[in-house]
Amino acid sequence: MKKIIVFSLVASLGFLISCKESNPSANVDKTKLEEARKRDTDISKGAPVIKFDKTVYDFGTVTDGEIIETTFTLTNVGKSALIITDAKTTCGCTVPTWPKDKPILPGETTEIKVKFNTAGKGGGRQSKDVTLFTNTSVGREVLKLKGIVNRKANS
Repeated sequence: MKKIIVFSLVASLGFLISCKESNPSANVDKTKLEEARKRDTDISKGAPVIKFDKTVYDFGTVTDGEIIETTFTLTNVGKSALIITDAKTTCGCTVPTWPKDKPILPGETTEIKVKFNTAGKGGGRQSKDVTLFTNTSVGREVLKLKGIVNRKANS
């Protein structure tokens, strides 16, 4: 029993001694620190703000197999550059295209093109979301396509 108590005390002391705080600034990556400072400067200008011409596109009633295409126009009405880092959809039948190569500067307008392949979707209402991942204060913007897809008539 004494051995267990002595072992527990030695182990506890070992943990206490090994948990000394080191210099936290020694572990900071200088390039990451510079990137954070630049981000802070951009944030102080104000986050970019997106204004869409529409956020929902109602394609009406179509027949299974048709390809729906639409364009969402957006304007950066904020005071700093807008960056769209990614665009995710609810399924592989919906494909967005967005400006990946450059930021959208304040006052600039750009387009998000979306294609929805209705093949195999016949039989009722359809609703597809495109989520844009951005550097706005919200961080995510959602665009929606909706409508009815009818089955093909049997020939």
